[in-house]
Amino acid sequence: MRRTPLVSVLAGLALALTACGGDGDGDTTTAGSGGGELTGRGPITLVSGKDRSGNMQKMVDGWNAAHPNETVRIIELPDEPNDQRQQMIQNATTRSDAYTVLNLDVVWTAEFAANRWLAELPKNQLDTAKLLPATVTTGEYRGRLYAMPLTSDSGLLFYRTDLLKKAGVSEPPKTWAEMWDACDKVKKLPEGKGVDCYLTEVGKTEGLTVTAAEAINSTGGNIVDASGKPAVNTPQAKEGVDFLVNAIKDGRMPKAALTLDGEGGRRHFQAGKLLFHRQWPYQYGLANTDDGSSKVVGKFAVAPIPGPNGPGAANLGGHNYAISAFAKNKATALDFIKYMADEKQQKANSLATSQAPTVAALYDDPEMIKKYPYLPTLKAAIQNAKSRPVVVRYGDVTAAIQGSVYDALGGKTPTGQAMTDLQNKLTELTTP
Repeated sequence: MRRTPLVSVLAGLALALTACGGDGDGDTTTAGSGGGELTGRGPITLVSGKDRSGNMQKMVDGWNAAHPNETVRIIELPDEPNDQRQQMIQNATTRSDAYTVLNLDVVWTAEFAANRWLAELPKNQLDTAKLLPATVTTGEYRGRLYAMPLTSDSGLLFYRTDLLKKAGVSEPPKTWAEMWDACDKVKKLPEGKGVDCYLTEVGKTEGLTVTAAEAINSTGGNIVDASGKPAVNTPQAKEGVDFLVNAIKDGRMPKAALTLDGEGGRRHFQAGKLLFHRQWPYQYGLANTDDGSSKVVGKFAVAPIPGPNGPGAANLGGHNYAISAFAKNKATALDFIKYMADEKQQKANSLATSQAPTVAALYDDPEMIKKYPYLPTLKAAIQNAKSRPVVVRYGDVTAAIQGSVYDALGGKTPTGQAMTDLQNKLTELTTP
C-alpha cells in the first residue's frame, strides 16, 4: 500500500519517537506509551471496516441500551483493509482522540503496538484462557497484550456439492491436481458451462498477501522465516506462486480475478458461476441466505484448502479489539471490549453472521454445529493456520508482496525474477 506523503512523514516521526523511547519498559504514564491507567468514562467510538451483516450495530445497540451515559458510536471505514489501516494510522500519527476502540486485522498488532499507538490491556481483567491459543498470540507484542481477539478466521475451500455430485466426484479435492481434475469433469456437464473453476483473491489488495502466503506455505516455504529474515528466494516459494500464475495462464482461474476483491469473489460464487472458491467463513451465512441474493443455497459445502500433496496451509485471519493510546474514556472502552468478547456475545454474533469465534468452547457447542457443520474443520484449520509476516513495518511489507506477486500473476515479470526482487525489497524492510 502506498502511503500519502503526510502519512509517511508522520509515521516516520512516530517511529523515531518510538526508537528514542525504547520498547515501552520505562515510564508508562504518558498517553501513547502503551501503558498507564485506563481511566475515563463516557461516550466512545468503535472504528471498524464495513459491517456487511448489520449485526455489529445490533450488538452496540444492546450495550447502549444498558449504558446510556457511555454510548458507543460506530465509525465505519472503507471495505478494503489497506484503506482501513491507512485511516487508523492517520488518526494515530496526529494523536487524535476521535478513534477509541479499533477493530484491527490480526497482523497489525505489532506495527501499532511498536509505534505506541495502542494502550496496553490488563491481562488480569481479560479472560484469554478460554480462547483458542492461536488467536491469543495475535493480540500480543513482546509478551504484552494490546488487543483482545474477537473473531478468528482461516481460509476454507467452498465448493459446489451439486455439480461435483453430477460429475461423479464424491469428495472435495485434497490436492491441487484433484481440484483441476474435478473442474475438468464438471466442465463436461451441461450445467458446467459458464462456470469458472477456481477463484482466490489475487487483486492488488491485502487479499493477495493472504493468497501468496497460503500458496507459499502450502509448498513448504515461507515469506519470512522463524528468525524474521525474508525467505522468498527459494524453490518452494517459486512453486507456490507458480501455482497461482499457471492457474490464470491455463484458464483455471478467470483473468477477471486480477481485479476482484473478496466481495467480488463472493458475489461470483453466490451467482452460481464458480465451482471452487477459497474464502473466509463469513461467506457461509451470506451464501445460504434464502432471500434471493444467492443461487447456491443448499448447494455448497466447505473443506480445508488443498495443497500440492494434500491439505494446504491456511492463513490465520481474524480481528481484534484494541484501545487507541490517544483516546478518552479508556475505562469505558475496556468494559465495552469485555462485553463484546463475552462468550454469550460471541455466540450470538457467530450465529447471526457465521464469523468465526475465538472462544474455544463454541466450536463444540451443539447449536453452533447444527447451523455450521463445518466448525470442527474450521477449528482444526485455525489451530494449524500460519500467519502472514509479523513485522513492525507491515504496511510496507505487504505492499512489497502485493507488488511483486501481482507482477508475476499479470505476466509482467517471470516468477523467479519476481521472487528475487521481493527478497531484496523485504531484506531492506526487515533489516533493523
